[in-house]
Amino acid sequence: MTTTVTAATRQYPPGLAGEVLAGYGDRVVLHDLYDAVGAPVYHDLAAADTSEIREVLRVARAVTGPVLELASGSGRLTLPLLALGRGVTALELKAEMLDLLRERLAAAPAGLRARCVPVQGDMAAFELGRTFGLVVLGTTSVSLLDDAGRAGLFASVRAHLAPGGRFLLSTVDMVDPEDESARATDLDIEGQGASGRRYRMIEHWPEGAPARRVTILPPAAEAATADRIEVLTTSIRVLPAQRLERELADAGLRITARHTLPASGPRHRDVLLEAEGV
Repeated sequence: MTTTVTAATRQYPPGLAGEVLAGYGDRVVLHDLYDAVGAPVYHDLAAADTSEIREVLRVARAVTGPVLELASGSGRLTLPLLALGRGVTALELKAEMLDLLRERLAAAPAGLRARCVPVQGDMAAFELGRTFGLVVLGTTSVSLLDDAGRAGLFASVRAHLAPGGRFLLSTVDMVDPEDESARATDLDIEGQGASGRRYRMIEHWPEGAPARRVTILPPAAEAATADRIEVLTTSIRVLPAQRLERELADAGLRITARHTLPASGPRHRDVLLEAEGV
């Protein structure tokens, strides 16, 4: 979805991001992070962080059988899993993301490309008619689902796990809930994608709110001279690891390990949960 933001409509994100965008006036064009404009930026930022990839591959080496990757996106985890010599079914809802994955597969060696099956589908409700030794949901994508969606996800995963199979999913925990700076309503940071391109990222999260609103825009110096300012935004649910562990248990999935990844921001730490069917 793309929306031209004008001073008249004032369709701005909340908090600091809205204040910044209001100052740019009619030059702002707002996109969803996962649309055709946002997808390459999402890929660029996600590809810059390899810590989750290393941990996923470590677990994958210890598990046999084919791999199902959910919310595969542009292939951040897909290609490394294929490089292990595994067959990977890559399920993704957004056509724009699947197009990026197919472009990357087209440039990959033929043997690697032949082991991948891209599938457009909803991670909250899928039926593939087979089981897998490993099911992976990375990049904290579980936060995109509401309560009903997560229940559907976990039931679908349980039905697709082979005996002894593992389910890996990542989420975020607070680095230090007592740190006042970490609990600030707005965080304004600058990050760099794998391409070297820099982005300004503003996160709005009022204390106690069930979701974070993330807005990505060009750095201030770049935006100051741009005729058109492409802005990406998304809402991310706050799902602490303990909450997901309870939901997984209710769905018949037992936690076997919790892998803490390096802190990914001033107040967030990625956590990779490993579960098996009971």
